[in-house]
Amino acid sequence: MSRLVIPARSDLPAPSQPMLDAVEKQLGVVPNLFRLVGSSPAALEGYLSLNGALARSLDAKTRERIALAVAQANGCDYCLSAHTYLGLNLAKIDGAEIALNRAGHSGDAKADAALVFALKVLEARGRVSDGDLAAVRHAGFTDAQIVEIVAIVALNVLTNYINNVAETDIDFPVVHAAEAA
Repeated sequence: MSRLVIPARSDLPAPSQPMLDAVEKQLGVVPNLFRLVGSSPAALEGYLSLNGALARSLDAKTRERIALAVAQANGCDYCLSAHTYLGLNLAKIDGAEIALNRAGHSGDAKADAALVFALKVLEARGRVSDGDLAAVRHAGFTDAQIVEIVAIVALNVLTNYINNVAETDIDFPVVHAAEAA
């Protein structure tokens, strides 16, 4: 059971309602994470704004791969479950690739470089080496895309931390970080 209240949709503040309508239109449902964050219209607006902007940057597969690697590293079962589902069903990433992504790698060389870099950003709290930057650039990422990778890591850390604090009830097929990928 969640340690923070996941409000019923009707109990959420009025300013959150139009944002949640947009989530429901896009996903067909309003997952528990969005109802939890929706208890704070400011937090929901910030999350959705950054998420929406980043959806126009790197491709969906790269964003989902990073989300999987970060969720695994942070031990966030909610996000790991959600992004496994989204990876399989929306980004069309196969199960073997998802297992690699959870371990911070990919069968695709360019995606692998993005994941290795993303985890370096996470583990080093942004204090990556010149060699780390050279490796991701060598794989074909521009400085703008490097900034986007860092932003995707940060966005996923936000949701991982919220869900780890709340122990949000998982409303996706459950995947546990503690289980081997």
